[in-house]
Parts: sequence; structure tokens; C-alpha cells
Amino acid sequence: MNQARVGYLCGLGAYTLWGFFPLYIRLLEPAGPIEILAHRVVWAAVFVALLLAVARNWRFLRDLRHQPAKLARVALAAALIAVNWGTYIYGVNSERVVETALGYFINPLVVVLLGVTVLRERLRVAQWAALGISGIAVAVLTIDYGRPPYIALTLALSFGGYSLVKKQLGLPAAEGMFVESAALALPALGYLAWLTARGDSTFGHVSAWHTVLLILAGAATATPLMLFAGAANRLSLTALGMLQYLAPILQLGVGVLIFHEPMPPARLVGFTLVWLALIVFSADGIRQVRRTRAAALGTATEPTPAATVR
Repeated sequence: MNQARVGYLCGLGAYTLWGFFPLYIRLLEPAGPIEILAHRVVWAAVFVALLLAVARNWRFLRDLRHQPAKLARVALAAALIAVNWGTYIYGVNSERVVETALGYFINPLVVVLLGVTVLRERLRVAQWAALGISGIAVAVLTIDYGRPPYIALTLALSFGGYSLVKKQLGLPAAEGMFVESAALALPALGYLAWLTARGDSTFGHVSAWHTVLLILAGAATATPLMLFAGAANRLSLTALGMLQYLAPILQLGVGVLIFHEPMPPARLVGFTLVWLALIVFSADGIRQVRRTRAAALGTATEPTPAATVR
């Protein structure tokens, strides 16, 4: 099997798992959002630690210990992903799966906005148009909801910030996830201990199946990230960018078709504007990649002065 096919299979696997993840979170009720988040952090750290132990890959920890600036970025990445996970769980448990899907639809546009504001990147006209359309979409959805779509915005901003920090860190998926989970594990364990002492913990008190599902939340968290890393290492950024819309499409389907969340006309207009912004953004990205490739091919095939003199 060629590398591109493996990459597409990994990408489809990752985004499909993320798309159906609301179904898994609902199975964890009656555990509350913070308890689910704490278990997700702890068991993800355990799961990835086991993978690293099997691979005997611990050298990166020694390297990190002597890089305080990198450790600070790890702490920031951990805080951002904790906010993202916690908000996502809260959104699913409060029957706002449609709004969580919106967050991941607008995430690529937020990443572009961060590139402008943080990295001082310059945007093309089409990219500015996509951001403008998405701004109108948020305004329409604010009117529809009667409030800003804060769950969607928090998800998009936290994951956009997390992506930016991860890009600066440059750690592989397993290593990066372990240090982030390990940074969050101590407060998570403290919260779970406090919950147990109060007699409010659901772990071991609902059913054996519920306890197993809480433990497997770590593997359910880490597995799509590993698949994503496999896709990212084998596919172009354009191909990966197209695949990323699969997860929110599936989440939207889960919210509307399975959980029967409302989709009134005004909300549908807001989503349509977001999709229009993404079409403009994606078409511009594909066009730019083709131009870059054509320019590179032209440079490679152009005869050099030495070759023309015989």
C-alpha cells in the first residue's frame, strides 16, 4: 500500500472518530463535564505512557528538562487543550452538539486570523473575503441564539491557539500528548480525589460498563491523534485541509439527526455563510498551491545559462 493511501486512511480514521465522539461522551453520563475531563486527561497520560514504554522512547523528556522556554509552551498548550476539551464536553452534555460543530467549522478561519494577528502574516484578498463572510455568519448566529455562540468561539479560539503553540513546539504526536497530559494529570487527580472524598464520584459507582468507558476515554482521546499524525506525515497540507471538514460535518449530523437538536432557518443561514467562507478559503488555498507548484516546475525545467552554451 502506497504512503498516500495510508495517509488518507489515517486521516479518514482520525476525523471519523472525532466526528462521532459526541456519542461516546453521552455514554459517560451521569459523570459531569469536569469529571469526564479529568478522567480523559489521566487515562490519556497512562495510555500514551504505555505506548512510549513499549517503544522505549523517553529521551525527549531529558531534552525538555533543559529547555525552560519549551516547557512554558508545553504548559500553555496543556492549558489550551484543557479548555478545548472541557468546553467540548460541556457543549455535548448540554445538548449543543450543533454549536460544537460550528466551532470546528470556523477553526481554520480562526487559525488564519491568528496568523495575521500573532505571526504578522499577510492575507490574500480571498482570505480577507472568507474572514469577512465568517464575521457576518457569527453576527447572524448571535441574533439567532440571542447571544454570541460562545461555545463555538471558545472551541475555535482554544484549538486555534493550541495549533499555533504546537507548531512552535514541534513535538511528535505521542510525545507532545504525553507531556501535555502529564502537565494536567496532577490537578486532574487532585480533582478526582476531592470528588471521591465528597462521595460525588461516579467512577465505580454507576456500572462496570460505565467505569470501563471512563478508563477507555484515554485511548479514545489518543487514538485519533495518532492517526492524525500518521496522516500529517504522509499527505499534503491541502489534502489534510480538505479532510478536516469531515469531523464537523459528522458532528452536525449527530446533533441534528441523532440528538434531534433544532436547526431553525436563521441558524441554517448562519451555517451556510460559514460554509461559503470555507469554500472561498479552500478554493483560494488550492489555487495558491497549484500556482506554487507550477512556478517551482517552471524554475526546475528552465535551462540554465551553462546548459545553453555548447
